[in-house]
Amino acid sequence: MARTTDSDLAPHELRVLVAVADTGGFSAAAGTLGLTQSAVSHSVRGSERRIGAVLFERGRAGARPTPAGEKAVAYARRVLRLLDVLTAEARGAARSGAVEGPLRITAFRSAALHLLPPALQRLRARHPAVEPRVRIVREVGRGTAGDVADGRADIAIATLGGSAPLPPGLVASGLFEEPYALVHAPGHAAPRSLPLVDWAENCGSHTRGWWAAQDWIPKATVEAEDDGAVLSLVSAGHGMAIMPALSLAGAPASVSVADLGPDRPTRQVGYVTTAELAGSAVVRALVRGLRATLPHGVRLLGGEAAPQRTGP
Repeated sequence: MARTTDSDLAPHELRVLVAVADTGGFSAAAGTLGLTQSAVSHSVRGSERRIGAVLFERGRAGARPTPAGEKAVAYARRVLRLLDVLTAEARGAARSGAVEGPLRITAFRSAALHLLPPALQRLRARHPAVEPRVRIVREVGRGTAGDVADGRADIAIATLGGSAPLPPGLVASGLFEEPYALVHAPGHAAPRSLPLVDWAENCGSHTRGWWAAQDWIPKATVEAEDDGAVLSLVSAGHGMAIMPALSLAGAPASVSVADLGPDRPTRQVGYVTTAELAGSAVVRALVRGLRATLPHGVRLLGGEAAPQRTGP
């Protein structure tokens, strides 16, 4: 039997690290875990000693992870999640391959609105013992993939094909490619002359080259919080917008959608998960649901999870 080494951390020590990071202090973590503050402090000092790095900055305001601590906490979350999956997968195997247990999903807004509902409906119908938990994250910066890297999600619906590399240990696979279109209020004779309404998630590197080559696109005069707000502003006559098909699913009759021509930009939407969870029953069940319920008007993409780039 393999023996632990001095650098090994036990699951309860990983839970302490996560609790301190999540609550922002030793006292709060102790209350969450049902421990004394001294026990939490002792556990963290022991983890720091074995890792050989300071994991938290202590101060009057509480405890904040150092860069080393952020990395350690992210891996701690992922290891603890794997222990949960181990139990669920083994239990499912003993029950003739039943799929069960929690499934943590992160998605950007339009994916949560239009991709997840039919996929989750199919998932629940086929695997009622699965417990989906959905978190909506803006697809900027580290975006949805960052949630998976940090151990906060098992799978992320993400935009792929950007210039940012995937964090180590993550894999991605495309689901579909969607075109962008011009959106404006009906009846305008020259919609390309209207002011531009935009939002932060819409400036991904996958469209930047096309965008820069279009001398008719002005600088945005209005920046909205999300694509839903953009549609509302456009429908009220405040300008035009350039939006991907997923954001236009179920668009109101108060907007017109025009094709941008053969050179129109597209974006690829897919999923990101960890290398360890890619083969788990819960993740595979959701992926099958996503592939079976993709929206119309997009180019389907095939293939299993493989290393790719992601992010805006």
